[in-house]
Amino acid sequence: MTALADAYSEDLVAVRDGVDAFVRAEVIDRIDGHAALFDEAHRQYKEDGRFHPDVLQLMKEVRLAASRAGYYNMCVPESLGGAGMGYLAWFAAWEQIFKTCGGKYFVLGEMVLAHWATGPSEVLARLTPEARESMLPGLMSGEHTMCFGMSEPGAGSDAMMMKTRAVADGDGWRISGNKIWTTNSPYADYCIVFAVTKPEVPGQRKAGISAFLVPTTSPGFTVQKVIRMWGHAGGNEALLALDDVRVEKSQLVGELDKGFAIAMMGVNLGRLYNAARAVGLGRWSLEMAFDYAKIRHAFGKPISEYQGVTFPLVDSAAEVHAAHLMAVNVGKLLDSGQPARKELSMTKLYAMQVGARAVDRAMQAHGAMGFTNEMHLAQAYLLLRILNIADGTNEILRRTIAKEMLGGDVDL
Repeated sequence: MTALADAYSEDLVAVRDGVDAFVRAEVIDRIDGHAALFDEAHRQYKEDGRFHPDVLQLMKEVRLAASRAGYYNMCVPESLGGAGMGYLAWFAAWEQIFKTCGGKYFVLGEMVLAHWATGPSEVLARLTPEARESMLPGLMSGEHTMCFGMSEPGAGSDAMMMKTRAVADGDGWRISGNKIWTTNSPYADYCIVFAVTKPEVPGQRKAGISAFLVPTTSPGFTVQKVIRMWGHAGGNEALLALDDVRVEKSQLVGELDKGFAIAMMGVNLGRLYNAARAVGLGRWSLEMAFDYAKIRHAFGKPISEYQGVTFPLVDSAAEVHAAHLMAVNVGKLLDSGQPARKELSMTKLYAMQVGARAVDRAMQAHGAMGFTNEMHLAQAYLLLRILNIADGTNEILRRTIAKEMLGGDVDL
């Protein structure tokens, strides 16, 4: 049964169901088969905070299997060798992945589709022929991964504060600076590094920012520190240092001084991806809560008979359903070529809040059991808390929405 009248074509439903079957066979079975590694989170990391080699190997196995099955590159543009299925398919597949994976299996579930910050996507559509030949095949197969070097210690939401510089050197450039919060950077084979190539004009806050695809083995490229969060023993983000890193003309992505547009391509994908994570995890947690309410008894009857238990869950069900519809709509808008800046910002902003609230209410319905590791609700809750900042903070999203509406886009 579906709650959506005509959101997905028969072909897209078949793809979504295929993704679900793939996750159950290739992701869930792998994690359940390595319970000693995944049941205790600290075992997933080495002393320096990096993932254990066994975890990295399992991640690669899922990527390779997903690439062979046709799912890994399903939303990668056809010009790069992908299926080019677009934004709506992107949302549908990711939402299903997170609904199936919940708070337990997403560590490997995130490997099923090529994520814009770690694998091939439209962000790479403007690679040079040389880069396509030397770097793209490994990314498309899932053998290699990348990372997205945009944020800096003093430049997060305000990209114009970027200090990393690429200085012309013959036919190429030399890059120096620091990057932070760079997901997958401790393990990536390549990094898209954003650097200022044309200093801003005083008083105008306009600078030429360019993007370069840089092998992480390049001399001067250093992972300085893995960033640990939430008290975990390791992490997936790092602080990077680039010290006079040489890049060639063939490594430029897109046009010189116009890399910010490439960054925004990634952010758009990221915002819809994060909405899918929130909706998927919200649906997963609510299904768990309603099932639990039917079997848990208190004062002589199932807690499902108490409105204090079910009504908050119902409110979250309505909110998650609304977020789902918003995401479907914005996916269709983007697929039709419309920028949908307001709608995309609204969708990510709303989905983050209602997804986290759904998980929180599911935890409350489970009582103390909701806090236990075996329920994995706490893991989902922490993930959703991060998403209030990732790919545009709630405050930046509100700023964007206000700007669009003040500019005349007031259709709702």
